[in-house]
Amino acid sequence: MTPEILARIATARAARDLSDLARQAVATTAETASPTERIRRARELRALANHLVDLAVLAESFGGASWEELTKALGRQDPGTVEREFADAVAEWGGKSETDLEHATEGYEALDEWYARHREDQDPEVSTPVADLRNRH
Repeated sequence: MTPEILARIATARAARDLSDLARQAVATTAETASPTERIRRARELRALANHLVDLAVLAESFGGASWEELTKALGRQDPGTVEREFADAVAEWGGKSETDLEHATEGYEALDEWYARHREDQDPEVSTPVADLRNRH
């Protein structure tokens, strides 16, 4: 287990959560709600989407992407600034013991089950995307 794999699994969890929250937003379209409540819900989606991007950057940094490449992918200008923004997260995730990494991935099977339940015809035809990643060494 590596910090990269853990970050990719965390990214998958965030993507699942974002999808579920977006689906719930569609379900409440006709619901009577205040402008404040509708905007609060939209802000929750945006915050989760930003978290997903942060996790993807973390995973790619552990996968060997340069800060220049990550900065360009983020549409930003200064690699030093981006690297500093992620320094604490990189240090935290990179400092986890093998036991901590293993423990943090518990329950990953639920992500594959979620994918199987929600997969549509245009989605990739894989049955265990997260288990495949988890079992890669």
